[in-house]
Amino acid sequence: MITIKVGEMITPQQLASVFQRSTINRPLEDLNRLEEMLKYGNLLVTAWDGEKLIGVARSLTDYAYCCYLSDLAVDTAYQFQGIGRQLVDKTKDEIGENVTLLLRASVEAMDYYPKLGFEQIENGFAIPRKA
Repeated sequence: MITIKVGEMITPQQLASVFQRSTINRPLEDLNRLEEMLKYGNLLVTAWDGEKLIGVARSLTDYAYCCYLSDLAVDTAYQFQGIGRQLVDKTKDEIGENVTLLLRASVEAMDYYPKLGFEQIENGFAIPRKA
């Protein structure tokens, strides 16, 4: 049975493992960076199959106006079972209906997010990271 949890502490190693099993492009070998990502993200929703971490939605939010969904990753062995939707739905439950949920999608995921209720926006900008 799949369980969705909010605020469950996970290790950088667990995060790296689910990222690797999901094929999301993240700095898997840089455990210090992953630790910082966990430390400073303030909304973490996770999916578990027993004791095994199989999905994660990591966000930064002010809980009043906006929330940035930085990572949505589900182990490929568990994809197409609605787990990503459950992670996003729980994130939305946590932030409330008056908070805008934003994300930056990979090219491969552009068709996925509208299925979850996201609307594509054209007016965004980014200053890319150096590493």
